[in-house]
Amino acid sequence: MSPIDREEAARRAAAELLKPEYQDEALFDRIYRYVMQFLGDLVDTAGGGGSAGGIIAAILITLILLGLIALIAWRLRKTARRNALAPGALFGARALSAAEHRQAAERLATEGRWTQAIQERLRAIARDLEERALVDGMPGRTADELAAEAAVSLPAFAQELAAAARSFDDVTYGGVPGTREAYETMTGLDERLRLARPVPLATGAGTAAGEGGA
Repeated sequence: MSPIDREEAARRAAAELLKPEYQDEALFDRIYRYVMQFLGDLVDTAGGGGSAGGIIAAILITLILLGLIALIAWRLRKTARRNALAPGALFGARALSAAEHRQAAERLATEGRWTQAIQERLRAIARDLEERALVDGMPGRTADELAAEAAVSLPAFAQELAAAARSFDDVTYGGVPGTREAYETMTGLDERLRLARPVPLATGAGTAAGEGGA
């Protein structure tokens, strides 16, 4: 049997993959089948080409395998980066509404899981402010960044927002256990923020201009 060249191997592999039994196959499985068949044909070709053909085939196989390993590693790193939480970030991968975060906080509080309840309550505050367009929906936002941005529209709450951010960071990253008191403080802030109205920027700018003119 005469060895086949690369073009013929590719043509045969393509023809094989077009058969009806492969139409429902997952894309990755089809690619894997194609690569393995190509490598098999390459080995068969090298077997009929003497020592020089064997060396060339070995080099090609090594390069292909290295390429596949690099591709898999790249995909794994990309997936890990997408799924991982940014250091200090408020939210996880799944997006919830403010109401859903509040429900989760109340359920956790009922179970006495104060650390998680505090986390969910601050997430409810953050999502509520986003839904009301008082802060931007910035991915990877930290609690401190939330407090600083929200204070621009709600300056009367600046100190309480900063304290809430510290409470979140303490229980999340500082190893400080959550307490009922800390949760109730966060809940009270959430309820008052829901009723608060932002300071009009135009009024603030006009006041600043008036003070400058005086």
